[in-house]
Amino acid sequence: MEIAGRAGGLVPANQIAIKDLVMHGGAGPAEILDPTSERDPSLARRIWSLHDIRADDVFLIASNSGINGTIVEMAKLARANGNAVVAVTSVAHSMTTPSRHPSGRRLLDEADVVIDNCGVPGDAAYTPANGAKIVPTSTMTSVLIAQLITAEICADLLARGIAPPVYLSANIPAGDDHNERVLAKYAARIRKSEP
Repeated sequence: MEIAGRAGGLVPANQIAIKDLVMHGGAGPAEILDPTSERDPSLARRIWSLHDIRADDVFLIASNSGINGTIVEMAKLARANGNAVVAVTSVAHSMTTPSRHPSGRRLLDEADVVIDNCGVPGDAAYTPANGAKIVPTSTMTSVLIAQLITAEICADLLARGIAPPVYLSANIPAGDDHNERVLAKYAARIRKSEP
């Protein structure tokens, strides 16, 4: 979510999410509003079918626990298709919690590269005096990791003499014109957020 379709993000990046089933797949909102829907591995293939995925695409999958059926199945589908999978996950959480995928495998088992977000099991990292665990860290760490990956990709492109295809803010004077020019090159591969 952090790097697709936003200022400073790479233009040739698509977000793949459970909400795609409603936005592009004809499912009703009730089907995905249940917070346990991410446990269902069958959703992955349905989501996959909504996208133009090619073997040279790279998947960046972020899940703190790395145990839910949909993300594990998505990683399995990607690997079977020849796609590289980069996982951003809490190794500590993943290794201390049983997988919810029928195979018993976790996201980190299906990844080519695992980036440990150093999160704690359960994600909440602070325990105040009353004992309730609060302050989940996975959103912050996943955003930081995704942005650092974007920075490294852009640095690599620049080192090879290639201008990185990044969005400019639509809220600056040159933003719309720049974005239209860059988007034209990738238009056939970019998933629009609206149906």
